[in-house]
Amino acid sequence: MDRNILVVDDEKLIVKGIKFSLEQEGMKIDIAYDGEEALRLAKENEYNLILLDVMLPKIDGLMVCQMIREFSSVPIIMVTAKGEDMDKIMGLEYGADDYITKPFNILELKARIKAILRRSVKKVEAPITNKNIIKIRDIEINTESRRTFINQKEINLTAKEFDLLELLIKNIGKVYSRENLLDTIWGYGYPGDARSVDVHVRRLREKIEECPSEPKYIHTKWGVGYYFQ
Repeated sequence: MDRNILVVDDEKLIVKGIKFSLEQEGMKIDIAYDGEEALRLAKENEYNLILLDVMLPKIDGLMVCQMIREFSSVPIIMVTAKGEDMDKIMGLEYGADDYITKPFNILELKARIKAILRRSVKKVEAPITNKNIIKIRDIEINTESRRTFINQKEINLTAKEFDLLELLIKNIGKVYSRENLLDTIWGYGYPGDARSVDVHVRRLREKIEECPSEPKYIHTKWGVGYYFQ
């Protein structure tokens, strides 16, 4: 499995430590110290994951994340030093897949990265069979290549958005609570809360629904959670 990682942070000592630790795991690491450089590298290279600090010179991390989402669905982990819930939710709302707060344990960071890489790996070399394709009305997902199409037009989803859609579409009519989705998609022990689920559902609706305020696919069971119809 390719593991090409872009690490973006203006604190060079932190970057040096992360780079050394991840290279010990056999990962290939590129580095950017500001938002402009990060954006350029993200456009010029194919990465399996981007570790992106919120506070950056030239272009801040949240804006970089949003701009990357215009052309790529590469998994992004936001790094914030503030530790405030709003910053974390904002990071997810701008299209991040996960976040971690400084100061962090390098072992925890590596565990997060490995978990996302395992979920987002694309087995493009495998033959595509009908069992990999789920088609309901205008929506079609390929669970092998992790691609999504609406009316035969490909839609870019983040790793978490795809995981969420795949789970719901495979369990039509089953209502999942926010806590259940948080545990299933993000994993037990994830430090976020149910608002992370709401943010991702809203972003997913904006991408797959003709009218997100009146969804025809992902519905809300008030006081309970979400389900696919």
